[in-house]
Amino acid sequence: MLTGIDHIVIAVGDLAAAVTCYRRLGFTVVPGGRHPAATENALVAFADGAYMELLAFWQPGADHRWWHPLQRGGGLVDFCLQTDDLAGDMTAFRRAGVALEDRGQGARTRPDGYQVRWILSVPSRSQLGVAPFLIEDQTPRAERVPRETTHTNGVTGIGTVTVAVADVTPARGWYESVLGRPGGEIQRDDLEADGVRFTIGPHALELVAPRAPRGAVARWLAERGPSPYEATLRSRGGRTAALDPALTQGARLAVT
Repeated sequence: MLTGIDHIVIAVGDLAAAVTCYRRLGFTVVPGGRHPAATENALVAFADGAYMELLAFWQPGADHRWWHPLQRGGGLVDFCLQTDDLAGDMTAFRRAGVALEDRGQGARTRPDGYQVRWILSVPSRSQLGVAPFLIEDQTPRAERVPRETTHTNGVTGIGTVTVAVADVTPARGWYESVLGRPGGEIQRDDLEADGVRFTIGPHALELVAPRAPRGAVARWLAERGPSPYEATLRSRGGRTAALDPALTQGARLAVT
């Protein structure tokens, strides 16, 4: 069963610069380590159990699924859903029409030398960023996710991930099938878009499609294709404020 958003991925060109910027925004950023497949990361963990992954390439990785999104501008490029039954949810997504790859091995070596290991399943490139990737820990999750979860800006967790699509219907069908319930209709007048919203554990996922050819979502689709558009972060403050995209490395993030 899907239990919530595990983490969101923010692709950046310079990891050290991104860490500095996110710390300026009031986040506690913890060095994550290096993956064998050309990437390294730093992590921002939240009290709700989810986290943000700031990811950069330490060498060119043209075959990596996040390399081309980074070349198109980076920012928020993907999201992972947490599951308590990887095999079962893989089967459910496949039956719903998502081309999930077979389970693969993932690993990261932390700065202290500890190797974090997991198993994951990722969607085909054509469904990347609209369908989630799924993860199952082999080492304790507490070793993958930092224990530092307090931030001077008051952020406590992830609220909603909004994904831009040309047509809501196919992806809506995936999630309704896997979750076993319908999503709720939404209107995003600020984006000139309409769509559907699903609650997954403490988090929400929105799929939105443009209702106007020149709206924000329509422009995004023309530039980036179907992919994550924005995310909201929950905080103790209760005031909604968009974070400076120059500091978020292009990721559209708002604190609510």
